[in-house]
Amino acid sequence: MYVPDPFNEPRTDILHAHITRHPFGTLITHGAGGLNANHLPFELASTESALGVLHAHVARANPVWQEVANGDEVLVVFTAGDAYISPSWYPSKHETHRHVPTWNYIAVHAYGRISVHDDEKYVRGVVARLTRTHEASQAKPWKMSDAPSDFIDSLLASIVGVKVEITRLVGKSKVGQNRETRDLQGAGEALRARGQFEIGDAMLAEAARKQS
Repeated sequence: MYVPDPFNEPRTDILHAHITRHPFGTLITHGAGGLNANHLPFELASTESALGVLHAHVARANPVWQEVANGDEVLVVFTAGDAYISPSWYPSKHETHRHVPTWNYIAVHAYGRISVHDDEKYVRGVVARLTRTHEASQAKPWKMSDAPSDFIDSLLASIVGVKVEITRLVGKSKVGQNRETRDLQGAGEALRARGQFEIGDAMLAEAARKQS
């Protein structure tokens, strides 16, 4: 990923926070069948290694788990928000007209080594933890024990676990760091008015940082 200096986000804790808030990632592999991309919800275990470990599962029918070997390098891409930016939202545009549209976004690339875990204990643990995390906001959270045990067992048998030990994290936060403070504020407020809070808030936070 091309990361100009103003947009570089090197802080591991910030990148972990992005992954935790936006856990639906794209697993990119290069195995026996060539390049492959699979879209999966991941669980980040931030303390299992120096940079963390990602846990997920795939359908047994998905060939990806058979096309990779334990230890193969993979890439998992997480997008933590994106938004189109109109030049009309920059106050300075109306003075100079020297602005064009752009797209702002926050992304995390997690490089790592993959391992396949075709065992019931591993996949049960992954599913249970993902369920607890994403059901937590429900008034009455669903849990695995709500379904018949034989039904759950049959579903668990149809999936395979994958683990990615992160070896390198690359973060890019393109939120107008190269813009004037007033332009950051104008675009950030315009995004918030449209309900695009992730990038809008990030732009307003950058404007506040510039003013401090």
